[in-house]
Amino acid sequence: MEWIYELFQQYGYYVVLVGLLLEYIALPFPGEPTLVYAGYLAHMGDLNLLILILLSFIGTSVGMTIQYFLGNKLGMPFVQKYGKYVFLTQRKIDLTKMWFDKYGYLLLFIGFFIPGVRHFTGYFVGIINLSFRRFAIIIYSGALFWVSFFLIGGHLLGEKLHYVFNMMEQHIGKIVFGVIVIAAITLGIRFREKLKRLFVQNTHQ
Repeated sequence: MEWIYELFQQYGYYVVLVGLLLEYIALPFPGEPTLVYAGYLAHMGDLNLLILILLSFIGTSVGMTIQYFLGNKLGMPFVQKYGKYVFLTQRKIDLTKMWFDKYGYLLLFIGFFIPGVRHFTGYFVGIINLSFRRFAIIIYSGALFWVSFFLIGGHLLGEKLHYVFNMMEQHIGKIVFGVIVIAAITLGIRFREKLKRLFVQNTHQ
């Protein structure tokens, strides 16, 4: 958070405009924390919330549009060959495919909230030749909702934001453990039949 604070001190609104654009070209940038902190700065009167929403929306939309046209013109072989240079790993590609098979075009909207997936969504729909009109309608509305959600959230939290981050830092071990437990339970429920069959096979051997 100190790093993000220093960025805003030096570059102001350009942080969300350029930072989010670069994030959606798949370069490492902490999108959500930056938006939340920008919302906090708007609450404190240092920045204007509406300008933040507009610039964040533009940065996100431009980044996703670049993704779309690169995927559409260059295809999957190019992404698989050169994606590693911009942190587009095979794991992210496979993860996006899995989510797309499950949710279809709804993924374009909810994908903004799925870490690792949103960084490849634009490339993916470009590769499968989704019409630009459909892409624009879903992606741009999703981008507006995503940036507004975190900016307004940071604005509403106000002075409580530092308390929330401090609490998370103090209890990070418990939080990680809780996430792992929830993930394990979720996977266990989802694959319980396979686990039962595997258990039965092992007991008969």
